[in-house]
Formats: sequence, C-alpha cells, structure tokens
Amino acid sequence: MIKTALKTTVAMVATGLLSSAVLAGDLVINFDDPNPAPKEAFETAVEAFKAANPDINVTVNINDREAHKTAIRNFLSADAPDITSWYPGNRMAPFVEAGLFEDVSDVWDDNGFHDALAAIKPTMTIDDKQWGVPYTYYQWGVYYRKDIFDKLELAEPTNWEEFNAVAEKLKEAGVTPITIGTKFLWTAAGVFDYLNLRTNGYEVHNDLTAGKIKYTDDRIKKVFETWKEMVDADYFVENHATMSWQDAIAPFANGDAAMYVMGNFSVDGYLNAGLTEDQIDFFQFPEITPGLPRAEEAPADAFFIPSGAKNKEDARKFLAFIAQPDVQTEWNNTIIQLPINKNAEVGDNKFLKEGFETLSTASGLAQFYDRDAPAQMAKAGMEGFQEFMLDTSKMDAILERLDGVQEEVYK
Repeated sequence: MIKTALKTTVAMVATGLLSSAVLAGDLVINFDDPNPAPKEAFETAVEAFKAANPDINVTVNINDREAHKTAIRNFLSADAPDITSWYPGNRMAPFVEAGLFEDVSDVWDDNGFHDALAAIKPTMTIDDKQWGVPYTYYQWGVYYRKDIFDKLELAEPTNWEEFNAVAEKLKEAGVTPITIGTKFLWTAAGVFDYLNLRTNGYEVHNDLTAGKIKYTDDRIKKVFETWKEMVDADYFVENHATMSWQDAIAPFANGDAAMYVMGNFSVDGYLNAGLTEDQIDFFQFPEITPGLPRAEEAPADAFFIPSGAKNKEDARKFLAFIAQPDVQTEWNNTIIQLPINKNAEVGDNKFLKEGFETLSTASGLAQFYDRDAPAQMAKAGMEGFQEFMLDTSKMDAILERLDGVQEEVYK
C-alpha cells in the first residue's frame, strides 16, 4: 500500500497535479542593498524564516539600490516577485495608486502592528490602509572624525555659529570640513533637508514637499543663501558630482575631510574603510534658527507585496515574520540601525543609542526629501540641488525652474 501511494504521488508530481499545499511553496523576494551588513542581515532573516517555514522555498534577488530604483516599475508590471523592498510615504504612493502594491492591512490587524509599529504607521498608510511592513529606520545627522576633532581641540557644535567656527578651524588645518558624493543626487537632498528643517522647521518642510509653498518663497531662498555660503567657503570636497556616497567615504577615512552629513547606515562603510568606532562620533545637525523645535530625518525601509505576486499567502507570512521584535532586534543590530517594533531591543552600540536619543526627543520625523516629495518633483529638485552645489550663481534660475516643475506636478 505504501509503494502504491508513493507511485501515485510521483505520478501526480510528474503531471503537475499535486496540490501546492503539499509541495513546497515558492517565494521570490527582491532586496535592494548588496552592501555587506544589510545583505548579511537580510540573508540571516531569510534563513530564520526558512527554518520556521520549511515548506516554503525562498528565492532571493539582491540588486544594487540604484538599479532597483530604476527597475522596480518594470518588474512590478511584467514579472512581479512575491515581495519587494521599497520605501514608505510618497515613494510608495505611485505604486499604490497604480494598483501595483497589495493592501496588507490584514497583516497589521492580525499581528498587532498598529500599536507595535505605530512610529511609522502614518507613512505606511494611504486611504486608511497599510501597504507594506517596515523593518528598520535610522537617524541622519553629522558623523565626524573624533580623532581629528580631538587633535584640533574642537568640540561638537550645537549652533550655526559654532559649526562655522569648527569648519574654519578644520580648513586652517588643511582638512576639508565636509565630504559628500552627489553622483546619485539624494545626498545633496539630505543637506538641503537639514538646512530647511533647522532654518524653517518641520511644517515648512512638509508644505514644500506637498507643493503648498514655492521654491522662490523667501523662506526657501534663505536656506539656499546659507547653503551658498557653505559652498562658496569650500566646506565641501571637490569633485563630489563624480562620487557616490560610498566613494565619499574615502576622504573621510583618510582624514582629508572631517564631517559627513549622512544616515546611520553609513557607519558600516566607515568601519569597512578601516576606521574604528573610537575614531568616529555623531552629533545632531546644529541649530540655525534659535528656539526652533528640532525635527529630524528618519527614513524607514519596508517590504511590500506586489499586486501581481504569485504567492501572496506566504508573502504575508514573511511580512509578519520580519516585523517580530526578535527578528527586528537582530536585523538592526547587524546594520547598526533602529528597530521599528517598539518591543524590540536597541543594540548596545553608541550610534544606536545616540540615534534613539535623537529620534525619541525630536518634535517631528521627516522621511526624506525624495520620499516626502512626489517622484517627479524629487527628481527635478535633487538635480537642482546638485547643479547649485556646482555653481551657486545659478541659484535664482534653479529656484524659478523648480517652481515651474512644481506647477506641473501638483496640478
């Protein structure tokens, strides 16, 4: 009888008649970060998921982040994976509106995520529905070479006067104050966002990215005037338009530059470049307008189920899995970032502790310029930011051009 049953099973497999509930399910995941720590954290989580779900066959595709950004609309439309990494807020909105992302409110309902993931829930929500599950977020700020600061007897600046004094001291010592690589544009957006948040505040950031105020508004012009002073005073490394953010680590690591306005994901890059944790430290971007409530950049990363996915049932299992406290604790300890699940543990790392303090005491959390603004506006804006950093004399022309783009985007 056993032999007969086995023969029947083999025959059914051969003819494709065996139920998918009996065979292992196939789950395809597209991930967007091949850098060492993110790749390790993702693969570790996948292995843990496979161990907990041995009947699911997981296939992963790990692509460069910039290539992923370029390819996502095509693969969502033509040959969708079961899960893809992407971003909350306005970056997910076009895919939600085009019907390319699955509503996963049920995953939130069934797993208590409305409470556990409350910090990022607003940016995952459109039309009162949740469209993905976040697994990490992180602070931005100023990373600096503590050993260089100590050698020159420089203290962490807390306001703009102190920041400028530090920059001048560094220049006198032959050190460029700030490294940056604007080849992929978004790094310049980070500088713009912080200058705007510290000059005008959180509401102006939101109003600008929502198209409610113009780029030629005096408040935004004031941001560019401060930025112009920085560029014209040679605060930034040369040739930044030819460098990615990873390339810009080199002058930071070799001591040619002392500060980097960047997100906490970059710490792994500093360590891989040969620096030690003792050589690096972090401070919040300094105050510009006295007394203005301090808002911070805190981008989140998330996973989504494409509406064209073939295995939505197991995809939902994976989304529920990666939001569990223990999974988020391990994942974020590996990438030196912060877990979103409030029941997860923050790692015993000075950057994580500083990040937790920075974000937990902020008056507001911005996602980032190219996540808060619609894609077409963000692209034009970031192109303008890079162009401005290369030639500040074009400021007025750039701002007027961005007003024109804004009129088209926010019709």
